[in-house]
Amino acid sequence: MERYDLIVIGAGPSGLSAGIEAAKAGASVIIFDENEKPGGQLFKQIHKFFGSKEHRAKVRGFNIGYQLLKEADEAGAKVELSATVLGIYQDKEVVVKIKEGIKHFKADSIIVATGAAENMVPFEGWTLPGVIGAGAAQTMLNLHGILPGKKVLMLGSGNVGLVVSYQLKQCGCDVVALVDAAPRIGGYGVHAAKISRMGIPFYLPYTIKKVEGTDHVTGVTIAKLDPSFKFIEGTEMHFDVDTVCVAVGLSPMSQLLKMAGCKMDDNPRKGGQVPVIDEHGQTSIPGIFAAGDVSGIEEASSAMIEGRQAGIYAANYLGYIEDKLMKEKEDELDKALDGLRQGMFAPSNRGKKIEKTEEGIDISNNLLAKGFVADEEIERFPGVVHKLGIHPVMECTQNIPCNPCQDACPKKCIKIGSKITSLPAVDESVDCIGCGMCVASCPGQAIFLVNENVGEGMAEITLPYEIYPLPEVGEKGIALSRAGHPVCIAEVVKVRTGLAFDKTAVLTIRVPKEFAMKARFYKKEKLAKSV
Repeated sequence: MERYDLIVIGAGPSGLSAGIEAAKAGASVIIFDENEKPGGQLFKQIHKFFGSKEHRAKVRGFNIGYQLLKEADEAGAKVELSATVLGIYQDKEVVVKIKEGIKHFKADSIIVATGAAENMVPFEGWTLPGVIGAGAAQTMLNLHGILPGKKVLMLGSGNVGLVVSYQLKQCGCDVVALVDAAPRIGGYGVHAAKISRMGIPFYLPYTIKKVEGTDHVTGVTIAKLDPSFKFIEGTEMHFDVDTVCVAVGLSPMSQLLKMAGCKMDDNPRKGGQVPVIDEHGQTSIPGIFAAGDVSGIEEASSAMIEGRQAGIYAANYLGYIEDKLMKEKEDELDKALDGLRQGMFAPSNRGKKIEKTEEGIDISNNLLAKGFVADEEIERFPGVVHKLGIHPVMECTQNIPCNPCQDACPKKCIKIGSKITSLPAVDESVDCIGCGMCVASCPGQAIFLVNENVGEGMAEITLPYEIYPLPEVGEKGIALSRAGHPVCIAEVVKVRTGLAFDKTAVLTIRVPKEFAMKARFYKKEKLAKSV
């Protein structure tokens, strides 16, 4: 039997962060994970993170994963992969299946950071091959390079459904629709907006009535729901698809904690069965801590901070960190975590209908219902301005904890202020130099550079672009609106890439100037008749 000061179960963002902090304090640490690769969800996440510098904002998830692995190695924490923890027993004995063998480990403290599992909803045909979780689709795409299908319908409009829909499009899949039983979109508006302008339609409140096929998915029928969540006859719509992705939330994987005898709480606001923990993340069993999604569903950035806290608390429990130092570190991390738990999507606001921003501006109802801000709504937000010459236009309309645009602008054209959830605004007294750093840095891809008049009745729009192969200078395609509808012919006048842009190309298109505030995406294909 091997002994360690601390056993961490789960090598995801929370578990790795916990192991790093405890090992840095001097504890001997081993981290188990059942997967062949560490990092949990991070290595599936190719998008850029929200938050601020301290939260690793504008860094892509898989790069954060590499950073954490490097930190864990440097701190001396051992990471054991293909290691499935079978149970936590008396006196903190942990039984682990490592490849084909069974091993026993003991520690003076345990941190459980097992994360969460995807939920599923039953409907006719839900067991057919081709009906998969959105997370499974993301694993296939980003870890194994396999397309889950060619034509996909997404069920669920939370951040997972929105992000995976975008990544499916990036990989060449045709996402025919995004469907949700709720009357409004559940995830970040900027995520919804970036897939709306690619032409993916939203259907709310709709859900799946039937998936067709015998040995695999061949189609799906959706129907609208009344306020009692019953199908409204006559509203059925059919789509020919080969894949249905389900993104209807997550449930904490808390079975090991329950098995260990920890006191549990059935808490729907936290996603299901979660352990009862004190202010230090300690369960009802002294020395056993919980961190990350296993104690309540949140974003990965929050999970990393919770993991760091758990590592510090465990190190204090083990005697490696004195109370005073623990309190100092705790206060610092509490402040960072509090910053992420602000704004419209704060845990305290779950289930609430927010009607105004923190600045007192009416929320875009069109964004909530259809996935894009309507032309008649966009002008009321502080990031949308008109001025001579090139200038930023920031279509960020919800209070989300995020501020990399403010840091990215070398001329300080963009201002958010000290409150991380404030809507970005343009400092009209400062001239933009058109460098494109704000465009590439925005995790929500909600920033554009606009020159409303470049002469000869034309305007230029600089926008983020992550669809490969990239367009070529001089080619002509279609400019799409926020709703994903063709608005005009567009000519590509500049394509910029670079290390500082981190694989987000900065694309400049030229359009008739009457479309300067309407054209928001470029489509590479033959010109449509509707243009």
